[in-house]
Amino acid sequence: MTLAFERFYELIFSIIIAGLFVGVPMIIIVIGTQVAVGGLNFAPKAFNFKGNRLNPLQGFKRMFGTKGLMELTKSILKVVLLFAIAAVTIYALLPSVLELPSRDLGTATIASLLNFPFLLGMLLIILAIIAMIDYFWQRHTHIQSLRMTKQEVKDEYKQTEGSPEVKAKIRRMQMETAANAGRQQAALDDVPDATAVITNPTHFAVALKYEVGSSEAPKILAMGRGNIAHQIIERANGADVTVFRSPLLARALYYTGEIGAEIAEQLYQAVAVVLAYLYRVDRGEVLAEPEVEIPESLRFTENGQPLKGENSNRANYEA
Repeated sequence: MTLAFERFYELIFSIIIAGLFVGVPMIIIVIGTQVAVGGLNFAPKAFNFKGNRLNPLQGFKRMFGTKGLMELTKSILKVVLLFAIAAVTIYALLPSVLELPSRDLGTATIASLLNFPFLLGMLLIILAIIAMIDYFWQRHTHIQSLRMTKQEVKDEYKQTEGSPEVKAKIRRMQMETAANAGRQQAALDDVPDATAVITNPTHFAVALKYEVGSSEAPKILAMGRGNIAHQIIERANGADVTVFRSPLLARALYYTGEIGAEIAEQLYQAVAVVLAYLYRVDRGEVLAEPEVEIPESLRFTENGQPLKGENSNRANYEA
């Protein structure tokens, strides 16, 4: 009885030693793989209860999502590979395994323990290879997830640098503004040849040229706002060119006309009234300034916005 107990004790002890021999290296490999992939982090908050974890829909999404299916496939491949290696190893040790039933318990146990390190070593090698492959795969997947799509790159560029379309439009407007400013500055030399200058009285100024008896409509020799308008008025005064104050007409001519071009057809009547008045004044007649009627569609604010209603009537008398 004592001998049987001693053999049983030795068998249990051998099993414990074998378990430690198998378990400790596997634990080390698992921990080492985790540290290599993402570091060893301890998060106590993960133990907190969260109701959404009990949601079956969320669980199905994780299980049958792309990432879940990928992880399931990897797990199946790992198990199949381990079973295959174990089967091949056991097949190689099959002759010695078949001899075990003919031996006594102690001898059979010792023989099994002698064969066990070989099987364990093969499994550990395969686990290490799988861990390395999984590490590089996880790293590749993580890097890919950090990369932005082409659309995301475009969106970020728009947020940081501005939309290319908007920037192109701004550049085009800047170029047009610069070109207009250049033409307005160059046209100042033609102001002394003008028949009259229509002003706002200081914000806008448009120099018009009209030959009496000509079949052509009045032309715009020069026009501008702000500093350019001030220079046009100064040059007109220096050349004895009559300056006529009509805010609505000045803005209408400015926003509908171009330097060197004839005035808009809708403004023929208004300009004709002004030129007729100035012609008679130049002949020495004393007349009250005429009321100049501007078509409602050509009434603008100083910023070029349409002006309607009572504001349009009042604007013609404001500076």
